[in-house]
Amino acid sequence: MGREIINKIENSSLKTIDLDLLIPNNPRSIFDIKNWLKNDLILIENDFRKSVENHNWEQYVGMFISIQCSNDAIIPDWAYMLISKSLKEYDIENFIGSLEAMEHIIIRNLIYSLDLSEYKNKSVIIKGCSKKSIPKSSYSFLINRLQPIVKRIMFGEACSSVPIFKKPIN
Repeated sequence: MGREIINKIENSSLKTIDLDLLIPNNPRSIFDIKNWLKNDLILIENDFRKSVENHNWEQYVGMFISIQCSNDAIIPDWAYMLISKSLKEYDIENFIGSLEAMEHIIIRNLIYSLDLSEYKNKSVIIKGCSKKSIPKSSYSFLINRLQPIVKRIMFGEACSSVPIFKKPIN
């Protein structure tokens, strides 16, 4: 008779966090202010405001928008804010800055909004192999949130994890 194979990992109290499953798949896009500048360099307030007013903002619904200027023009802060306000009127997530900075903010906001009560006093593995490009800062956001509440933090896979943190026994 054969012995039944028991999945000890599945039956353990070990919890896994997979950032691939948490990070939203919404498209990311750049809104480049340069296109609304005279000669790609000079912001004329009246023309700029008309462009903002007449632009089809609905085309960005469901996206994350990075507002930036791709050339060396000096853009007043209010111009970025005006575009941000217009996007927000359509409930479009937007960030003033680079795509890379935007990705850090998206992930930080996501991690800091998670309900982590299910991880209290548990051993947690932060999954290592991911299909998406995960910013390194994501891991410190997770450590900051998890370390005060969990028993242990490991990185990798259940079969070959690297210990990161173990709560001291009092």
